[in-house]
Amino acid sequence: MSNPISRRAFTASAAALGALATTARAADSDRKIRMGFVGLGNRGDQVLSAFLPQPDAEIVALCDVYEPYALAAQSKAGGKPRIYRDYRELLAQSDVDAVVIATPDHWHALQFIDACRAGKDVYVEKPLSLTIAEGQRMVEVAEETKRVTLMGTQRRSSPLIQEMVRLIQDGAIGKVSVAKCYHLVNESPMGIGKPADGDPPPGLDWDFWLGPAPQVAFNTNRCLYKFRWFWNYSGGQLTNMGTHYLDLIQWALGQDAPTSVVASGGNYVVQDNREIPDTMEVVWEYPGGTLVTFSQYNGNAAASNPRDCDLEFRGSEGTLYYRQNSIEIVPERVRTQELAAQSPIAREANRKQGESRQLARKEFRQQGAIGDELHARNFLDCVKSRQPTNCPVAVGHRSTSVTLLGNIAYKTGRKIRWDAARQECLDDAAANALLTYEYRAPWRLS
Repeated sequence: MSNPISRRAFTASAAALGALATTARAADSDRKIRMGFVGLGNRGDQVLSAFLPQPDAEIVALCDVYEPYALAAQSKAGGKPRIYRDYRELLAQSDVDAVVIATPDHWHALQFIDACRAGKDVYVEKPLSLTIAEGQRMVEVAEETKRVTLMGTQRRSSPLIQEMVRLIQDGAIGKVSVAKCYHLVNESPMGIGKPADGDPPPGLDWDFWLGPAPQVAFNTNRCLYKFRWFWNYSGGQLTNMGTHYLDLIQWALGQDAPTSVVASGGNYVVQDNREIPDTMEVVWEYPGGTLVTFSQYNGNAAASNPRDCDLEFRGSEGTLYYRQNSIEIVPERVRTQELAAQSPIAREANRKQGESRQLARKEFRQQGAIGDELHARNFLDCVKSRQPTNCPVAVGHRSTSVTLLGNIAYKTGRKIRWDAARQECLDDAAANALLTYEYRAPWRLS
């Protein structure tokens, strides 16, 4: 039998191990994560700004098919990062640990999958994908390759939003029967206009920009930020801003999929060449009895409700309003007796009693910043720890899918019933055909 370890020896050994662990943690906190960025216009530029202040993020590579964007980002990052036009060349670089994908929506799936298979951890912008089938494959590949992933729903990393979700889940407003979200802006009458087809601007590789999308002539409205108004590249503001809001709604409700969805709308107001509707209402039904609505009005920007908020949760004991940087709870007046046929005198007595009994909870207001830097910080920390991020791709897929289902309901013109376990529309072949699309050769989803 070996000699038992002495207490003094054990203490010394434990101290040594503790010192080694502390040293390892310190070394890990100082370790630089070498970053590559794919897509540097608008949102890509914003996410780059979120990573630049991080002391452990080193920007080493940049990629964009529009050279002016890449050059501007290189200058912003101190002139050191290498520039690529083909994202596959960036992914082949051994000194790139992680990538940010902020390209148009129709590119997300291919670039994400290639990045995972190249051994890179991935921050991918929302919406996760252009179709539900793409999102399913992205989840599968992320699991196969064991990569750390984060979708760019930055509100998930906000302490303010985390508090909002906690309040709702803890019952601060009672049973939530309705949640509403809005995208309201007046773009009438001309919107994005009707420019003629023409030649792409200098420095833009139009064929590469199209990628898996159908070949069409260049039109300035199809490219750069305005791609969001065309079905081949985006799902419009329903998938753009709607993914942010539906992500928060599903999180707060403890749900990850609806049971049904219906949508109506069209191009009613704006006189331009967009394909995405300028006016739209979408309604989802969730298990447990909650209706969720998304209202998109591009011909009227009046306040959505008395609080002029982006998002509201209506509960049996109060309503929670969310704006860009604040939340507010307004209590309901709660009845003390059940509804019944009553005499006028009894009804008036019950009304006064109900009005006198406000919720014990008082009005609640809280403010807080919702910054991209918190989301960037979460990604870097998880790249080091290998722990799940605040919105891994599996969660992002479910939050994106609900918005894509809204567009499927709009395109089919009927109510869609959704089987969340099988991820398919029930008894609707035409709707299921819209879960994917055929890529332009040579691109393919694999």
